[in-house]
Amino acid sequence: MAASYERVGAGIFAVDTEHLRPRLDASHLIIDDGRAAFVDTGTHFSIPNLLGALAAEGVDAADVDYIFLTHVHLDHAGGAGRLAAALPRAQVLVHPRGAAHMIDPSKLIAATKAVYGERMFGKHYGEILPIPAERVVAVEDGHRVRLGSRTFEFLDTPGHALHHVSIVDRDAGELFAGDTFGISYKEFDIAGREFIFTTTSPSQFDPAQLHASVTRIMELKPRAVYLTHYSRVNQVERLGHDLHADIDTFVRIAQDCAALPDRATQMASRIFDYLSMRLDEHGYSTDAAQRHALLDLDVRLDADGLDVWLTRAG
Repeated sequence: MAASYERVGAGIFAVDTEHLRPRLDASHLIIDDGRAAFVDTGTHFSIPNLLGALAAEGVDAADVDYIFLTHVHLDHAGGAGRLAAALPRAQVLVHPRGAAHMIDPSKLIAATKAVYGERMFGKHYGEILPIPAERVVAVEDGHRVRLGSRTFEFLDTPGHALHHVSIVDRDAGELFAGDTFGISYKEFDIAGREFIFTTTSPSQFDPAQLHASVTRIMELKPRAVYLTHYSRVNQVERLGHDLHADIDTFVRIAQDCAALPDRATQMASRIFDYLSMRLDEHGYSTDAAQRHALLDLDVRLDADGLDVWLTRAG
């Protein structure tokens, strides 16, 4: 089996998109009765890994029925146009608020370049290809599709982004949550005990919506949740409670820093300290340098998202 992917469930494979570092960003390949779908795509540069996993599992490109996008942030959907071009029969299923951005990605590209700059955009995301409108399906809450013998249902789960859906595998009792159910890097697992933290990255964080979406996922009592960052978690009840606590703590940090100069920098420092405290309690014993290496990107994006939320809230 190629090093870039691994089986993580029944007919489910986590494909490392190799975005920024190993095991930061996953696409999930689902295969059932000879039919296939991908959940999220990574970036333009990730598509060879996805197609490689498909070929290694003996599935023809014409047998991929769907590309499910949890939301249109570019680490999740930046490669969707390139992947769709390689999969001639696949429909792209996405939240109604995200559909137009897949058909014409110009605004999405401009917004991302405004955050990262032209050079970093090209280095990390590459070319964003449009998808023909007739291949894009806007999915409302409750929309269901069949893949092989399985039924998948789409849930509207805002809070991280207004254009976010989660996808329930009704037959397996499992769920693909994108970023709504947080981030759980495998480096933080201790003796099989998973660590999770919320993500408030720009620009549509809404704490009330995110609390409601996490609760909705927990109430389904899934056997497992598949995250884009990074793949399968099993201890859903405990992790959901941790996410609720994180959302409240991040909001308090934002409110405490609201009137400070350079408040985003102040928030980032406090978020790192909070997560580092949680890691201590979790039993993670590596030094600060390793924690910074794994957390700093998310911490900065979380602080930026909280800064936008404070501005929007007035």
